[in-house]
Amino acid sequence: MDDTPAVPPEPHREAPAGVVDAAYPRPQLRRAAWRSLDGPWRLAFGDARTPEAVVWTHEITVPFPPESAASGIGDGDFHPVVWYERPFTVPPTWAGRRVLLHFGAVDYAATVWVNGHLVATHEGGHTPFWADITDALRGEPGAEQRVTVRAEDDPWDLHKPRGKQDWLKEPHAIWYPRTTGIWQSVWLEPVGEARVSGLRVTPDVAHFSLLLEVSCALPSASGAEPGIAPGGELTLEFTLRRGEEVLARDTAALSARGAHATVRRTLHLDDPGIDDARAHLLWSPESPTLLELDVVLRREGEVLDRVASYTALRSVEVRGGHFFLNGRPYFLRLALDQGYWDDTLLAAPSPEALRKDVELAKAMGFNGVRKHQKLEDPRYLFWADRLGLLVWTELPSAYAFSPQTAARLTREWLEAIARDYNHPCVVAWVAFNESWGVPDLPLVAAQRHLVAALYHLAKSLDPHRPVVGNDGWEHVVTDLLTIHDYSRDPETLRARYGTRAAAQESSVHVRPAGREVVLTGFEEAVNVREAPIVLSEFGGVRYAPPQAGQGWGYDQVESEEALLARYRALIAAASEAGLAGFCYTQFADTFQEQNGLLYSDRRPKLPLEALYEATAQRRH
Repeated sequence: MDDTPAVPPEPHREAPAGVVDAAYPRPQLRRAAWRSLDGPWRLAFGDARTPEAVVWTHEITVPFPPESAASGIGDGDFHPVVWYERPFTVPPTWAGRRVLLHFGAVDYAATVWVNGHLVATHEGGHTPFWADITDALRGEPGAEQRVTVRAEDDPWDLHKPRGKQDWLKEPHAIWYPRTTGIWQSVWLEPVGEARVSGLRVTPDVAHFSLLLEVSCALPSASGAEPGIAPGGELTLEFTLRRGEEVLARDTAALSARGAHATVRRTLHLDDPGIDDARAHLLWSPESPTLLELDVVLRREGEVLDRVASYTALRSVEVRGGHFFLNGRPYFLRLALDQGYWDDTLLAAPSPEALRKDVELAKAMGFNGVRKHQKLEDPRYLFWADRLGLLVWTELPSAYAFSPQTAARLTREWLEAIARDYNHPCVVAWVAFNESWGVPDLPLVAAQRHLVAALYHLAKSLDPHRPVVGNDGWEHVVTDLLTIHDYSRDPETLRARYGTRAAAQESSVHVRPAGREVVLTGFEEAVNVREAPIVLSEFGGVRYAPPQAGQGWGYDQVESEEALLARYRALIAAASEAGLAGFCYTQFADTFQEQNGLLYSDRRPKLPLEALYEATAQRRH
């Protein structure tokens, strides 16, 4: 007897031309046709040897993790291995196409089979992977297929990137429930033998241009040299638009001597030369102008592939103690955002919930967020791009140092930068937080080398954004001198960071949480004289009604009026001239950590207008 749960027909999407589907899981490289595999799957706990040996015991709603209420399981116990399975069909209209199976994120190590054939393995709980499953499909078009996933996620393993996921059974201190297995969308897409496989866009505001690097996968002609497509020349066509206005076009021929080819092309825009006119084409939180980019792969006029993306003209740099956006000093007003929800944990409840979080951050007066210990769903970054919100991308931490830790962190760091490189909202990379995973930086050179290695690796892959080596303290190399200081007294913060000279002095002599801000001997490497100083964690004021139960914050008030007064005073102190920006703790309550400006269900604790006025108050 087949006990597979009844599965409703999968959404088969064909996005109309020019319409952006907000549910699309990969917004930076969109195709018209795709099929979601989110929804009911079978689930089993335990380490069976093969898919055939699994005894299916539960039904789960993907992409919600089994620890979450929304999954239909709600089991917070330790489960080092979980299995998933579901049937699916490939639309008959996809006949003759290659079929790719995508996973947004599976925590931590995934093995995937289709119809019993191994199609993919992947290690890393926060980054995407895919497999070409065409050769594993069976039967006629429209026939039922079966996908099986084994996810291994040792809850006690501190040598892997895990972020805020607790290693104890119950959440404690600042750590939260675990997220095991699939926690971002699973989906299918049809592609041709020849297709666009990657797109990297680098804006150059100084020259009003965009560097395009397009990777293509090419078929192998029978009896011919691999990569040479039969029947004519392959070309790529690029069209850059702002709304209906075409800003640039270009065509490039592909010259390939293998199964892959890469084209580099620079698109030049007409530079109006006048600041006000230029500003209409530049991206910022105040004016988030996006430019639509269409890429078409052709052979002798025949369309082989068509992808849609977007980009922006936007520059970031650090110099002279300031953070610069589009060539001008820009003060950072960030909120610390953990990216958790009560009923879905790390998984977003819906695409709409991701948009709502961006809208709420802006409504409270913030121009950015530091996504803390989480690589957020790309659809969040899509809305941050579209609505105008800066994002610091932070690698989830491990909590023990070893060669295995170094290898795992490096792998996910590479994949994270590759995934998010094109998003104009992303303006900084953060490798470590508060020495987590490298707890002996003052004493162990190998740990300092790892921080420096990830810093320099990021700079080699992306020299256009600032990188923070170790956010908060014990800096050995960084572009932004970030400090975590939860002093409760606003006047103490003002005395420490109110002027540039005071902030520089504090970075050397003040020890928040008993840690050196800059490790002794690394003052020159950190460039204390020139580095912008950002108070990247402060505040943390708890306010919760009695019915909220047990919780904590770094400080506490007993009324809405007291919360607003304390918040306004803290923000005023952090907005003094000595700093290049701040990041307030935190955006929303997160389980027992009840120091958010919003409750965990995203209800504001204070009127949004009052929060906006306090956050965006004029600097002194």
